[in-house]
Amino acid sequence: MSEVCGIILAAGEGKRMKSNLPKVLSRVLDKPMLKWVIDAARGAGIEALCVVDGFKREEVERYLATLPEAYETAFQAERKGTAHAVMQARGFLERHRDGDVLILNGDAPFLDEETIRKAYRRHREGNHAVTLISAYLDDPFGYGRVLRDEGTGRMAAVVEEKDADAAQKRIREVSSGAYWFQVEKLLGVLSSIGNHNAQGEYYLPDAVKLLLERGEAADACPAESADAVLGANDAAQLEALNQIARQKGYQ
Repeated sequence: MSEVCGIILAAGEGKRMKSNLPKVLSRVLDKPMLKWVIDAARGAGIEALCVVDGFKREEVERYLATLPEAYETAFQAERKGTAHAVMQARGFLERHRDGDVLILNGDAPFLDEETIRKAYRRHREGNHAVTLISAYLDDPFGYGRVLRDEGTGRMAAVVEEKDADAAQKRIREVSSGAYWFQVEKLLGVLSSIGNHNAQGEYYLPDAVKLLLERGEAADACPAESADAVLGANDAAQLEALNQIARQKGYQ
């Protein structure tokens, strides 16, 4: 890969995990979800990584200190959405302005290195400002849907479940929440993202919307496995991830 870096969003509290740990330190097959994500990024050739921490940041940073590689961290004092988390890593982005950045959720353990590499190839070949990693789900309820241009087949928008109409809700291609961005292009829209929504938060899909409105090239690259989009917000979902990992031999 050419000049690449990565940001892992790891600030969540995970109140519903029935644990005092930061959510990303919850374990799948006795390995923190954060380590699954780090391993995938490292395996895909990304050496410069910034972890955006928040809840119990000292525990996240203590864990990172046990790993052989060095990590930069950024602190999200208030959890105000995914774009807000990325904003906390602006200094890291500025230092990698001429390259591409992979943005990953720290609680999605099954996004694998091959999917990351495949998405990066599409990203570079199409000279995209942003390439979303997507997946096809039999039951897409709750996920943002990927809308594609009928003419070009490229991604035209990402519509959240709450904003989707009946036809859009039947779309099976969903967002994983993982993206490749040209850093320069991302920095160009980051400060324009607003929080005019019911939650008053700053969302990364709005960066995609702004880039598309500016005429930038964008696309979505489907993962081979629907497992790539899976995460855990509560103890039951975490146990489901453990069951999937055991059944499919993930490690």
